[in-house]
Amino acid sequence: MTSSGRRLTQQDIARMAGVSQTTVSLVLNGKAESEVRISPETRDRVLQVIRDTGYVADPAARRLAERRNRIYGVFTYEAVFPAESADFYHPFLVGIEECAEEAGCDLLLFTSAKAAPGERRRIFSAESRIRLADGCVLLGRTVDRDDLARLLAERIPFVSVGRRDDAGGPVPYVGADYPPAVRALVARAAALGHRRMAYVGVGRGAESYADRLRGFTAGVAETGAEGLHLTTTAGLFESAATVVFAEELADGAAIAEAALARGLDVPRDLSIVALGAPTRPVSTDIDFTGFRIPRREMGRRAVELLTRVLERGGNPQELLACELVDGSTLAPVPDER
Repeated sequence: MTSSGRRLTQQDIARMAGVSQTTVSLVLNGKAESEVRISPETRDRVLQVIRDTGYVADPAARRLAERRNRIYGVFTYEAVFPAESADFYHPFLVGIEECAEEAGCDLLLFTSAKAAPGERRRIFSAESRIRLADGCVLLGRTVDRDDLARLLAERIPFVSVGRRDDAGGPVPYVGADYPPAVRALVARAAALGHRRMAYVGVGRGAESYADRLRGFTAGVAETGAEGLHLTTTAGLFESAATVVFAEELADGAAIAEAALARGLDVPRDLSIVALGAPTRPVSTDIDFTGFRIPRREMGRRAVELLTRVLERGGNPQELLACELVDGSTLAPVPDER
């Protein structure tokens, strides 16, 4: 503060140090040593005045100069904030929060995008406040393509958690690399003697579902096995499949329960592979063979990529590997099979 109680400004510091206000700004922003030639003596003199006066840069002025609020938005297409730690979206949110805190940014959850009964949320609505944030992380199994196209067209910085197809241009994202993980599991099943395999799930719509089915189809072709795609469990137990790949863990639990009701043993009579973590409530203590989705890492990386987009632009796209999980539901095919 000055003797009159007025808050010190960069202009005051410049006058005391005998330099220009631009020089003070460059020193404060750490550009004095690399981008601009400022002598060490001048830099030290400015820093000494700052120390002597206890000057603290006005954060609002700094944000204005940077054209950033250091606020990152999080938009969710589903009501994803968890009621309990086991919620599917909880690890994503933990990673997002951790990385935002490390970057010195606040998070703003957008919740005003009301949806009519039976409809999903949309980013752009009469009450949309998406531009309050420097950029936004998008979270949800599916993302509206019209929203993506508008975000790209209006050059609003964002990163999607989950791989997204082009929407009038490449979409920045960080996703899980499902195809190699599913292919590896198919190869593991083939090595255990399974020659007739079934995939249960829609395999379309959300990119993550399409990627799982794509990995299954490629894996079946690589191993020379016979693959069957079923959108529901109808016909599964009549198909003679010895192993089933369940797109959703909840479906895997339901298949195991149905197998038990038919007097079948899992995995002796039917092996089950669950392709990921539960996205809807499921009560089971079965230790499924499958893979771990790097959800926390994806949340962290989404914030890192958003920072890169804000600083350098571009549409970065990254896929993170899934970790295979050795459970108790995949076993060799009995000799008589």
